[in-house]
Amino acid sequence: MTLTQDAPPRAARSGPPAPQASLVVQGADATGIVAAVTSALAGHGANIVSLDQYSDDPQGGAFFQRTVFGLDGLQAALPALRADLDRTLVDAFGLRYTLRDLSVPKRAAIFASKSDHCLLDLLWRHRQGQLPVTVAMVISNHPDVAEEVRSFGVPFFHVPCQGADKSAAEAEHLRLLRGNVDFVVLARYMQILSADFIDRVGVPIINIHHSFLPAFIGAGPYAKAKERGVKLVGATAHYVTENLDEGPIIEQDVVRVTHAHTAGDLTRRGADVERAVLSRAVLWHAEDRVIRDGNHTIVFA
Repeated sequence: MTLTQDAPPRAARSGPPAPQASLVVQGADATGIVAAVTSALAGHGANIVSLDQYSDDPQGGAFFQRTVFGLDGLQAALPALRADLDRTLVDAFGLRYTLRDLSVPKRAAIFASKSDHCLLDLLWRHRQGQLPVTVAMVISNHPDVAEEVRSFGVPFFHVPCQGADKSAAEAEHLRLLRGNVDFVVLARYMQILSADFIDRVGVPIINIHHSFLPAFIGAGPYAKAKERGVKLVGATAHYVTENLDEGPIIEQDVVRVTHAHTAGDLTRRGADVERAVLSRAVLWHAEDRVIRDGNHTIVFA
């Protein structure tokens, strides 16, 4: 009879967990990309916590990957790791990548109008620790929600925006935002952003709206939906582009309604979905789970 001896168990890690970072890679698919990523990380002593990947066609299609890893002394190690990734991913495969310390939350500005359900939901989730972001400020074209916003300890700025010429308001928005935020959330901000502002703000913008579009455009969409006898109400969160409400979609959801629901019922149920969809979109963006590819997104949720 042959006796075998089990390998001694690995010693449990003591002390606080290693700081974590996200590595997001995209580009043309090719053999060896995953091996190159894992080898580069292992070479710097990183421990991979999670790895998600997607290829739209293994035979010459587009490749997308999100990796989260832990590494002691992360901040000090990042320059050398970036140099290694430049060689192994950019030079060798022609890929693009982003590398970010997840302990440093992204800074968000929230734009709102009079409708406050999405705004207050985001602020509440942030206070509960459910959204890993820093809410740098709330900007509104109405002063109605000022006191509620300040009760969360968040700076509030009232920037009136009336009439067709919004250049003065957008100039003030840019002054407040520039260098202070990493992305903007439109929490039912009922104003159209100009193409010039979208270009100059220089950070991603996330919007939320009911999912009837392009039907029921304008005011009172749920009343119009009730008149048509719709059986589903929902919401869409997407990145803002120059094409109104046509940017890359991050998240969508729906709930069923019946003939017995009033227009008010539809509005309330729609608001519930809007809150949930927007909070998921903000969370996924904050955690680098969304990769934009033209007018398309890959979401590793």
